[in-house]
Amino acid sequence: MPYPEIMIRPMREELTRLGIEEARTPEQVERAVEETNGTVMVVVNSVCGCAAGKARPGIAMALRHTTKPDRAITVFAGADIEATERARALFTGYAPSSPSIGLLKNGKIVFMLERSQIEGRDAPSIAQELTRAFDEHCTSASTANA
Repeated sequence: MPYPEIMIRPMREELTRLGIEEARTPEQVERAVEETNGTVMVVVNSVCGCAAGKARPGIAMALRHTTKPDRAITVFAGADIEATERARALFTGYAPSSPSIGLLKNGKIVFMLERSQIEGRDAPSIAQELTRAFDEHCTSASTANA
């Protein structure tokens, strides 16, 4: 059974306030990836403490960087069930985890930050790793909504 929306709305809004688009259906996930020529950051959001204290703040810091993905979307594990399954299917070679952050370039996974790489770190170090991935895989002319 999905989490009650009233409970997770503030957690969703932490990312949507940054300009990250919600993808609540598998079709929205697919469209975002297919319609983006360049890089798409896919965030699997979660209710856990490491999402609240580490992943979401780290993402917010990283999106202040000059170089960033062309597009950023988020699904919510435990709420957007089918959308989350579709997003995770894009993360070829990685086990499902929440939270997680994947960077796709032209539809292919080029960078992955799994829960096991998030939970033992602080938000600034997560941001630093994301910005390194942005510098490596994104163009400086990227126009993400964030």
